[in-house]
Amino acid sequence: MEREALIPANDLCTYYEVSYTFISGLHEAGLIELDIIDELSYVHREQLTELERLIRLHKDLEINTGGIETVAHLLERIKLLEQRLHALEQKLSLYE
Repeated sequence: MEREALIPANDLCTYYEVSYTFISGLHEAGLIELDIIDELSYVHREQLTELERLIRLHKDLEINTGGIETVAHLLERIKLLEQRLHALEQKLSLYE
């Protein structure tokens, strides 16, 4: 992976005013990926939108890392159920 595609986690912590413990907790929960290069943590640029969404949940709604993990899991389930519903609606339209 090219370094241009990576953002130092410490820079993100400063910019978004969150602790590194929060970012590390998101990584441990499997919600974001961190790359360690020369003992520094980096976030992939493509994950920035997801990270911003998780930070908003944390700051605006005062949800801790465990709660964010639960919310993310539920949102993923909703997304899968919507896809399934859409597929079933398409199948049903064939019979109408």
